[in-house]
Amino acid sequence: MEKLISLNSGPIIIEGLLERVPGYRGVVLTHPHPLYGGNMFNPVVKAISNSYRNIGYSTLRINFRGVGESGGKYENGIGEQEDVLSAVSYMNDLGIKKIDLAGYSFGTFVNTGVVKHCHAVQKMIMVSPPVAFMEFGFLSPLTCLKLIITGSRDEIAPAASVKNNLLQWNPEAALEVIEGADHFYTGYLKKLEEILSQHI
Repeated sequence: MEKLISLNSGPIIIEGLLERVPGYRGVVLTHPHPLYGGNMFNPVVKAISNSYRNIGYSTLRINFRGVGESGGKYENGIGEQEDVLSAVSYMNDLGIKKIDLAGYSFGTFVNTGVVKHCHAVQKMIMVSPPVAFMEFGFLSPLTCLKLIITGSRDEIAPAASVKNNLLQWNPEAALEVIEGADHFYTGYLKKLEEILSQHI
């Protein structure tokens, strides 16, 4: 059962939903763009969380600064990196030492900035990185990136553009394209969960 928690991100208090299960594996989950209604209750974020929980991972969904009951304000994906790092530290303090990062849309953009500074991250999974909407810029190789999922009708994360970026990010990572799915995965959440379960 998930429970609401609060954690410190520098001087800011942010909220999260934690489900702690026995073991040392966990995942921090990040949500879509705050300025377009993104939050930790997003159905896609919930689907990713379900996939991890069903395999025995502790899960922590967070609301970025300025979202819901989290303090602070939107900081262009930069300040939000601190929120993710704080969430990873929070899980470490619980004894969870093998931690994945799993983001959806804007959350993937934030996570790419985090892994440069966080050696505690074991694997990173991206769902619909918004390469047609946000400038990811040149990223050093993302060796922890293991999987990217997008939809064949996703105009914010077009499969061809994602594939091109993957060559820079980590050509050894898997790319799964869900035929018929758009950016919101309406009608395809179960398929998304199935693919995630196969790769986690």
